[in-house]
Amino acid sequence: LMFEPLWNAAHIDHVQITVAETVGLEGRVAFYDDAGAIRDMVQNHMLQLLALVAMEPPAHFDATAVRDEKVKVLRALRAVEAGETVTGQYRAGAINGAAVPGYDDELGKESDTETFVAIKAHVDNWRWKGVPFYLRTGKRMPRRVTEIVIQFRSVPHSIFAGKGATMQPNQLVIGIQPEENITLSLMAKVPGLDREGIRLRQVPLNIAMQDAFSGAVRRIAYERLLLDLIEGDQTLFVRRDEVEAQWDWIDAIRAGWEAEGLTPKTYTAGSWGPSAAIALAERDGVTWHE
Repeated sequence: LMFEPLWNAAHIDHVQITVAETVGLEGRVAFYDDAGAIRDMVQNHMLQLLALVAMEPPAHFDATAVRDEKVKVLRALRAVEAGETVTGQYRAGAINGAAVPGYDDELGKESDTETFVAIKAHVDNWRWKGVPFYLRTGKRMPRRVTEIVIQFRSVPHSIFAGKGATMQPNQLVIGIQPEENITLSLMAKVPGLDREGIRLRQVPLNIAMQDAFSGAVRRIAYERLLLDLIEGDQTLFVRRDEVEAQWDWIDAIRAGWEAEGLTPKTYTAGSWGPSAAIALAERDGVTWHE
């Protein structure tokens, strides 16, 4: 209830969704070289996260109501234009101090398959018009992390500007892996007499789910799904029209790559991807959350 009035284009500047992996092929050579990062991760995992962030509140928490709202978001995804995607492929590097081979070395042959993709997406509806969604996923990243970052807009006027204080916009970070947590960054006044001006600093409010529910039995990812399957609850399962909408969007992106003759840029294993991915966000004044 607290966030719902702010959950729109009037108050949110942009959204970032990152799914980073430290692993390489890990025995999935044939599948991954055919699929690539966009079909392996973006088509399902990342678009489902985007839909959950952007969906309207369902009338009920049941399979039909929830999936009806998700598919509306997926159908509202704007076609991605040239220059709104970056692909990459990792080369030999180091992760956590250990040397790791490049993608072609692991594969045993040269390949144009992308192991990294960054996309600037838009949801063209009333709530989200004009709010970019930056999606990023890749293998051989510096750390394993799945998170959603909601960047709120700056205040229209800072009452502390004349006092030498700098305001930063609020930020909500929803951590999914490796640990579930929520962090809300707010501005707080640094204690003191303020004789040399007011000083403000970003202060995080943290909710660590593991600490908040320390007595609860933690379940592995598929336990809940298997139980829902047995009980016939399809709320957390993807419906056919969702899958079709996701593939329509992904296939259009891949067709654009083919038409442009786009090949992956290289990046060193243990980095956050090719420099072009940084530029994709920075040209809009956005910095990836790391």
